[in-house]
Amino acid sequence: MTSLSDKLRVEPGTKVQLSKYDPSATPGMKDKITGEASLRDNLAELAKLQYLMYAEDKRALLVVLQAMDAGGKDGVIRHVMSGLNPSGCRVTSFKKPSDDEVDHDFLWRIHDAVPPRGEIGVFNRSHYEDVLVVRVHNLVPEKVWKHRYAQINAFEQLLTDSHVVIRKFFLHISKEEQRQRLQARLDDPTKHWKITPADASERKHWDVYTAAFEDALTKCSTEQAPWYIIPANRKWYRDWAISQVMLETLRDLDMKFPPPRYDVSQIHID
Repeated sequence: MTSLSDKLRVEPGTKVQLSKYDPSATPGMKDKITGEASLRDNLAELAKLQYLMYAEDKRALLVVLQAMDAGGKDGVIRHVMSGLNPSGCRVTSFKKPSDDEVDHDFLWRIHDAVPPRGEIGVFNRSHYEDVLVVRVHNLVPEKVWKHRYAQINAFEQLLTDSHVVIRKFFLHISKEEQRQRLQARLDDPTKHWKITPADASERKHWDVYTAAFEDALTKCSTEQAPWYIIPANRKWYRDWAISQVMLETLRDLDMKFPPPRYDVSQIHID
């Protein structure tokens, strides 16, 4: 039986054209009610597997979230990672680099945020911004960002060799869905803080961003660090799909509790 991971994964060597992926599709799930119930079950099992990963202390899981503006990265963190123990789950949001970060190579701040063994790390945006926004806005020369795909693949191979399991999710929404979400923020005074003039101006670069994402998905989906294209117009499906891929990933690790460090039969609690 084909797993959801197999259905959504970008196979290495695949040339991605996002126009061929339906952002409203729901592969593997028939309806919202069933999906939301399955999500609750998934979150309960993810919490147990997180505890097992922490106890085993052999591997880490790195979850990378990328999307167009309003794609739902914060929603995924809120709804999928909410059931995890915060002491073993780190969320890092990568914004405009600081002066100190600019003075280092583009992966310096990323490497510092990679989760240690036993923990789950979530990147809200990531090192891929350096082949996305810098490309769209010509922040570095083309010859610089073009070389970064190979550098990213080498970096992710290094992490994999160091027992970091990497799962990268592109939250795929339509341009019309983005318009509706941004308009909803304008219409709701409690969400005005979430929108800036840049959100409107960035929409003008939709096609250029699409091309940049397609190249990143094509060039950087590898056996050790695959990309998954998540249909994200339907928020309930987005959350379920990511939880399901994470669950399948952790199950496949076949983790075991370590043996006790002491003879527990000799420990007496008075």
